[in-house]
Amino acid sequence: MPLFGSRGKGRRGKGPAAPGGGLTEHPWQVAPTPTRTVLSALAAYPGRTAFQMGSQSLTYRATLDLIGRMQGAMARFGVRPGDVVAGLSSNRVEAWCAGVAAQGLGAIITPLHPLGSLHDHVAQIEDTEASFLVVDVDRYRERAGQLAEAKSLKKILTLGKARLGSDLLEAASASAYSAIDLSQIGDVAALNYTGGTSGRAKGVVRTHRELSAGTACILANFPLPRTPRFLAVAPITHMAGLFVAPVLARGGTIDLMASFSPDGVVKRIQDNSVNFTILVPSMIYAMLDDPSWSRENVRSLDLLVYGASPMSPTRLSEGLERFGPVFFQLYGQTECFVISALGFDDHDLHRPHLLASAGRPMIECDVTIRSDEAKDVAPGQIGEICVRSPYAMQGYWKQRNCSEEVLRDGWIHTGDVAWRDEEGRIYIVDRKKDLIVSGGFNIYPRDVEDALRAHPGVIDAAVVGVPDPKWGEAVKAFVVRRSNDGPSADILSAWVKERKGTTHAPKSFEFVAELPLTALGKVDKARLRAPFWSGLDRAVN
Repeated sequence: MPLFGSRGKGRRGKGPAAPGGGLTEHPWQVAPTPTRTVLSALAAYPGRTAFQMGSQSLTYRATLDLIGRMQGAMARFGVRPGDVVAGLSSNRVEAWCAGVAAQGLGAIITPLHPLGSLHDHVAQIEDTEASFLVVDVDRYRERAGQLAEAKSLKKILTLGKARLGSDLLEAASASAYSAIDLSQIGDVAALNYTGGTSGRAKGVVRTHRELSAGTACILANFPLPRTPRFLAVAPITHMAGLFVAPVLARGGTIDLMASFSPDGVVKRIQDNSVNFTILVPSMIYAMLDDPSWSRENVRSLDLLVYGASPMSPTRLSEGLERFGPVFFQLYGQTECFVISALGFDDHDLHRPHLLASAGRPMIECDVTIRSDEAKDVAPGQIGEICVRSPYAMQGYWKQRNCSEEVLRDGWIHTGDVAWRDEEGRIYIVDRKKDLIVSGGFNIYPRDVEDALRAHPGVIDAAVVGVPDPKWGEAVKAFVVRRSNDGPSADILSAWVKERKGTTHAPKSFEFVAELPLTALGKVDKARLRAPFWSGLDRAVN
């Protein structure tokens, strides 16, 4: 296992083994880099609209031109192959173009989450030793000033005028360079950070080869409309960004929203005839709780991909009634882009048990479910999901021990506990580290959460284990009710007991206005646990 994190040439990927040491990669067999794929797509449809931002738009030709001019400006500012370029922006086309430009120059990009904290952003910059920061000062002017003190940063490049750094857009306007691709397929291309739901966020290392394989996976496995009109609501620096290159490869348009609101999404879908979007469950819940729209308002929508966190089967049923048969679930991790998907046919209200499934594996992703003894388990038996695929990570950045813990015996050990049915569908039980052991019984929080969400008076719920002198751990539920006079703790406890049994019934409840979320839109269980385990030795890493 290589230790990622060396400077300069050490960030270049190594070629295949020489004859006698393995298969040889011939020059005519080298796959195109992601940058070359994007540049080719932009050149193929010059007159079409690539990006739409409210009343403004950018054609394929203009997008290709902007990437080239940004490369000329970046080169003058000193961006070189192997440099790490961090980015902080909302869903803004100039920021996406800057990322493509940097990768085309052979640099490595590391996107900072738009909703991340100052601590998270500083930690990521310092961990990656980023030399440059591209920042949207219209939205992150104050944060840019705070990040300017990071020791590794040589220069801040702003998207617009500011008192600090250099204006990349102004410099690009004076540039006359055409877009190029200096990257090599084995070079490190991106450092994407995990959500950190159970501890310190880790940098996931991917070369251009893995990114290209990820784009091919989406084009092969997802039913994208013939000419996609993709509404990017979630950050394109993260999950939604997986679909930008595939949409461009199809000659489609990316409609960018800077921030989410239920009515804003409905209006964009209706006004721009959007036929494809990707949302996290919390966004879908907010839309379902808004009674002001109907299926007629979103009739142009052909595909709604959802993922990043589990979705309640009860609320998914509600979604199928409101949106229609457009749902397509994505299950994956930062460490492995897409592992499985639940397709249109399995979103079947006549077979409601399928709504709890994460679907079947991608055709390029090898998936097995293994016991703690590293043995493959039979259908119906519970074990840990282990995967391998051409788009899986190389390892964790500068974290050899974590890499060796997760990458064992040729497989990525996901930490997700699941079982498989006879037809190959995966049913995720929970995160292995979220398991609650109470009085000797194993309790998976997701079982309790799904039971609570099935109550008509509950919007959402999260369950964690807390210290208990009698049972070791006790089940504690945090519940968002539809109204303050909604179901009481006693009613909900009885509700769970009837559906899951006495051991699963929460011993205590907290009624909250909302659940804390990580920057990636997942419930922050580490934050929920912290007040109860502070100073105690429950492992969460």
